[in-house]
Amino acid sequence: HRVAEKLRTEPVEDLRLDLEDGFGLRSDAEEDDAAVEAARTVAAFALNRHHGLSPAPACAGIRFKSFEASTRRRGLRSLDLFLTTLVREGGLAEEGVSADGLPPGLVLTLPKVSDTDQVRVMVEACRALEDALGLPLGRLAFEIQMETAPMILGLDGTCPIPAMLRAAEGRVSSLHYGTYDYSASLGISGEFQSLEHPAADHAKNVMQVAVAGTGVHLSDGSTNQLPVGDADQRSRTWALHARLVRRSLRRGIYQGWDLHAHQLATRYLATYDFYRRAFPDAARRLVAYSGRSVPGIEAADVADEPATARALAVYVHRGLLCGAVTEDDLARAGLDRQTVRSVAVPGPAAPPTTGETP
Repeated sequence: HRVAEKLRTEPVEDLRLDLEDGFGLRSDAEEDDAAVEAARTVAAFALNRHHGLSPAPACAGIRFKSFEASTRRRGLRSLDLFLTTLVREGGLAEEGVSADGLPPGLVLTLPKVSDTDQVRVMVEACRALEDALGLPLGRLAFEIQMETAPMILGLDGTCPIPAMLRAAEGRVSSLHYGTYDYSASLGISGEFQSLEHPAADHAKNVMQVAVAGTGVHLSDGSTNQLPVGDADQRSRTWALHARLVRRSLRRGIYQGWDLHAHQLATRYLATYDFYRRAFPDAARRLVAYSGRSVPGIEAADVADEPATARALAVYVHRGLLCGAVTEDDLARAGLDRQTVRSVAVPGPAAPPTTGETP
């Protein structure tokens, strides 16, 4: 029933309007129009959410074309048109949504990064747009899709991600694994391209280590197996998708891409199951760690280190944010939100803030 309510009230938490691979190569006039319409759509999302008119994503933005030589000009032009339209035509400042005309949950996705210089160019573009649009310095952040082998292991034998994050000057919000472009860059046959291929696990493990403690989030990629056929096909594909979501969660990757609306049900079912299944044990251990005693609840038989207690608290807090766990669940377990936060916040694995996709 909680998943059904989630699908009714906030079916999509975080949306990208795609001007890259999903859009393809079209005329400049057509892409110009699409970039402007994307800005108006994102502005409408923000207005609807602000005024409580209809379900709307908390986070939304565009994925523009990469800064490879063949698409660099087009990517920059679309980014410019999108942001300029948002600030000058979106009406968000006039409606009181924001002071600068940009929605609070704005997300910009830079795909197919193959060189740290492309990140530097993105930083230069952000500065130029901030200056032209009267935005505060540093207002524009972006996420990076990791879709090429040189971003995992450079020619000098080192991982370029730390240098890339330094070049971004604090503007990178997250790294996203690009399932199919990355697999193809390694020559993996299409039949075997998957989120659970050993090459995918290696790339994501490197990314996870590189962003640990930096505040940069990590997102898994997508599966292109869509539940759109007959009943048997849908059942198989839903089972696959739920298993892949659970697999990522168990590996500490809490976000991922979905390509089709029919994947949302299994996304939330698998996620809610993940946060509810281990909640009783996590709560019991947190109660013991915080020095409490709750009648009717067996004392924990694990002596948790502070780091493990923080991880347990972050787990519970994420469950609260996504709706899998409620305040009433906490109270029955002998906890409250403040206690959970007091354990979670001191460490480097602080819980996400409200509005972030769980």
